[in-house]
Amino acid sequence: MTSPSERGAAVGRAIGIGLMHTLWRPRVLGAWRVPATGPVILAVNHAHNIDGPMLMGTAPRPVHFLIKKEAFAGPLDPFLTGIGQLKVDRSGPDRTAVTGALGVLDGGGVLGIFPEGTRGGGDFGSIRAGLAYFAVRSGAPIVPVAVLGSSGRGGRLIPALPPLRSRFDIVFGEPFTPGDGSGRRTRKALDEATVHIQERLTAHLENARRLSGR
Repeated sequence: MTSPSERGAAVGRAIGIGLMHTLWRPRVLGAWRVPATGPVILAVNHAHNIDGPMLMGTAPRPVHFLIKKEAFAGPLDPFLTGIGQLKVDRSGPDRTAVTGALGVLDGGGVLGIFPEGTRGGGDFGSIRAGLAYFAVRSGAPIVPVAVLGSSGRGGRLIPALPPLRSRFDIVFGEPFTPGDGSGRRTRKALDEATVHIQERLTAHLENARRLSGR
């Protein structure tokens, strides 16, 4: 498998900036907390399908997201692949997706993950172990990200999307490393890292709601 394109992700970021700032009114808080260089994992809550594109258009660096394979339908397949996004089969272990994600981090890039695994309450209520594996395996810090404002009513013109020109808040938290520094990837070590991650992400979401008034 070829590594996802960094140039493609930069193009995706440019498209995201244009779309998100034209159609909605994102307010970005704490983007300076994202390390300017080196591998980083953005752990994002997920309440709406627009959360990924919104982050691509507001993050300070190009992002390679792990996206469910069902989204790669028809013409979206070459488009999403072309902008450096990663297809993942959620029905079981996907070695190709794991290799691609680790390739992003090994190359010093930014990996975006919805740690809840699927769109839900957007409250980090359940965290899959994959996030801990990527963080411990690569040594990359995790930056928690809260996208707030996407889960309300739909717009009149396009009910599946938030109302045009509505406001979103994208709040970046402090980077942290969940492992004990040993790089151990035993089940016990990953379980402990997952608990640590959930605590940090939940605390960040609560703080983001206070900061944004949501």
